[in-house]
Amino acid sequence: MWLWATAHAVDDLYQGLVPACVPYFVLDRHYSYLAASGLTMAAALGSSVPQPFIGMLVDRYRLRGLAAAGVAVAGLGLGLSGPAGPYPAVWALILLSGLGVAMFHPAAGKAAREAAESGGTAGGGAADSTAAMSVFAAGGSVGFFLAPVLATPALAAHGVGATVYFLPPALLAAFALLRQRPPAAAAAGAARTGTDRWRPFMVLTGIEVVRSVTFFGVITFIELFWLRHLHAGRFLAGTALAVFLVGGVAGTLLGGRIADRAGLVRTVRYGTLLTLPALAGLRWTPGAAATVLPLAFAALAGVALNIPFGVLVKLGQDYLPTRPGTAAGVTLGLAVSVGGLVAPALGATAEAYGPQGVFTVLCALPPAALALARFLSEPEPETEPEPETESGTAAGTGTAAGTAGPAPDPGAEPEGEAESAPRSGAGA
Repeated sequence: MWLWATAHAVDDLYQGLVPACVPYFVLDRHYSYLAASGLTMAAALGSSVPQPFIGMLVDRYRLRGLAAAGVAVAGLGLGLSGPAGPYPAVWALILLSGLGVAMFHPAAGKAAREAAESGGTAGGGAADSTAAMSVFAAGGSVGFFLAPVLATPALAAHGVGATVYFLPPALLAAFALLRQRPPAAAAAGAARTGTDRWRPFMVLTGIEVVRSVTFFGVITFIELFWLRHLHAGRFLAGTALAVFLVGGVAGTLLGGRIADRAGLVRTVRYGTLLTLPALAGLRWTPGAAATVLPLAFAALAGVALNIPFGVLVKLGQDYLPTRPGTAAGVTLGLAVSVGGLVAPALGATAEAYGPQGVFTVLCALPPAALALARFLSEPEPETEPEPETESGTAAGTGTAAGTAGPAPDPGAEPEGEAESAPRSGAGA
């Protein structure tokens, strides 16, 4: 799980570098707000549209090297975008980086789920599986946090061409993933059972879309909000983005812990409810009167907005128990990245009303997510793989007198799913 969380951090570093670079494209290349937000849209377009289809392929075929290839492509596209000259070349490279992200998330989400379940089984149960998945999800939040922390000094000193310095992490992460072997439980391939529930999954997707639009709006315009509205310097503007993203890491981990105690759906509602006052405080607190207070609201907004993040990933895979790759492709990919597709509309709002106008619009989004959250339901309990007795017969498949149940039909195994546990007497 820690390997996948680290790889997730590296992969989402490149997603986070896009909004971190936007102010420097505005300042160094004299891009308009609309052109700059178009770069965010390129990253979102490359990562959002392909992910559900890639998730279907991941559920059908093994594709072990896909996550490694994805993180490598994400790094190459973003790393080469800064030195590229014309705007169309920059846009195309960032689009390529987004495609790499699309390749990574479904495969990594499925593998992380298997790692969480393997760890839960080793610990005597899967009660903390949401907390385990929140570790994987928090890896992405860490990547977003590291992006401005690492990019701000490099870009401030050397301009947008310094993106080339961020190539090595992608190559190292890809190498580590290629050497990784699946956990024994995943290799054994316990068959999944359960009924896919598409209706609550679509409601969940709507909540994730609203959350994504809010998140991308904040990370794209928070530095410009500090620079143009609060009249702060570049260092304080970068600090505001970093504080928001640190709050995001804390919120993701906190959400997993809350969900294992209060339930998945309640946790989503709690985080969504807290987001509105946090964003309102960030928008209307006067920065000149108290510099620390806006930063505190930025941190609170990061916590509240990300409390549901890892929970939504886990909940989506619970709603689609037979399609974990598809669920991850939507909850980690399409629904998350689609927020970037709205960036040009937010850019037009900033052109007309300034960055503060964007934050006014963002305050109207949490009530929509909260209304959708009323239609969520707790997932149905997932059937655990049957443990084997010493005779090789799965426990519970025979009667009390030891009569074995019906042998599984060899032809009934869904294509692309891992092989089921050995049948009675078959080499046990």
